[in-house]
Amino acid sequence: MQENNEIRKGRHCVFDMHVHLVFVTKYRHPVFGKQHLKRLERIFGDVCENFGCRLEEFNGETDHVHLLVSFPPTVELSRLVNSLKGVSSRYLRRDYPELAQHYWRAKRLWSGSYYAGTSGGAPLSTLKKYIQNQNRPQ
Repeated sequence: MQENNEIRKGRHCVFDMHVHLVFVTKYRHPVFGKQHLKRLERIFGDVCENFGCRLEEFNGETDHVHLLVSFPPTVELSRLVNSLKGVSSRYLRRDYPELAQHYWRAKRLWSGSYYAGTSGGAPLSTLKKYIQNQNRPQ
């Protein structure tokens, strides 16, 4: 049997689980520029690593971001999402004080809701292409 590099191994399991996450800014404010998305990608990558996950793909537009995350079955998805949104909000507020204008009403960067979908319906290559083709600000 040929080894599949996409299948990950844990201490007691072998898994291939991916989730497509979409986070939208509060009130759909057009917040992000190129530098913000670059910083978000690093923040999300670090948070994922701390959870034992892998950020497989990332992109976004001015008012939302897409993440493709490979995660082990031991990770509680809602906790991962809360951490991704909370940490990124704090770091962006600290690193880019000019973004405070977008926090004006609710004192939040992100909308309280999010999209999470498994990638079982579409091949990962299709999902990755979709995320790569987001209209990222120049």
